[in-house]
Amino acid sequence: MIEPVRQGSELVQEIAGVIPTAGSLCVWWLGQSGFLIKSRQGLLAIDLYLSEHLTAKYTGTNRPHIRMTRAPLRGGDLRGVDLVLASHKHSDHLDPGTVPDLLAASPRAVLVLPEAIREYARGLGLPPERLVGLDAGGAFEGAGFRVRALPSAHERLDVDPAGHHLYLGYVVEAERLRLYHSGDSLAYDGLADRLEGDRFDVLFLPINGRDPARGVPGNMSAAEAVDLAARVRPRFLVPHHYDMFTFNTVPVATFASEARRLPEGVSPRVLRCGERWEITP
Repeated sequence: MIEPVRQGSELVQEIAGVIPTAGSLCVWWLGQSGFLIKSRQGLLAIDLYLSEHLTAKYTGTNRPHIRMTRAPLRGGDLRGVDLVLASHKHSDHLDPGTVPDLLAASPRAVLVLPEAIREYARGLGLPPERLVGLDAGGAFEGAGFRVRALPSAHERLDVDPAGHHLYLGYVVEAERLRLYHSGDSLAYDGLADRLEGDRFDVLFLPINGRDPARGVPGNMSAAEAVDLAARVRPRFLVPHHYDMFTFNTVPVATFASEARRLPEGVSPRVLRCGERWEITP
């Protein structure tokens, strides 16, 4: 089991106590695709998976979800969260073992998610008045963050019968910094075009790839994430979606090797679970 570099009460106290400097953001990777982003004005969480929900769900099946990295904390440990983002309904991104407890512990928090899965979220017992549904092109502002939704392709650019996208990525702007979290997505035709018009400080991209034989749906490989970053040219490229489940991961060394191809001005930044990173201007 991979141990977070900071966890439990020590991590909770750090998150609560850190005050980012003007013009900067503090980021914590909490495993899989989950990140906390803190500004001077607010605290944002995205795609947190902090339980063993999937391990229990798939016990005894031909696709056991064996955890590789210990959860650094639980959803109920996080107090003072203002904004929660979920990119799609898969449980390692909208976790039934994390989100209800997080919303209960942070009563001001609202959950932004694809409009296509709003009713699904209500079925998890989440309070409907705290759910904000977005579709591609939609935006939401709160706690000093501006969030804009882009379509993601977790194999394809799938939509529901009403035409709402099932998978989203999010552009997050705060403190004059701009970040992009893809959720689960391939580097589909047109994604780079959607991103190239803006100057990004960070791209958070998955690197686990895809393998239908193992039931692993579409995500960028490490090479594809690097290729996308080489075209968009953010200041930093941060990998995610690895070191969580034994059947669905890739050695982070693979990313490090591919990242040697990044152009000048684009730096890879590999975070350890529970580590704090401050993004400065």
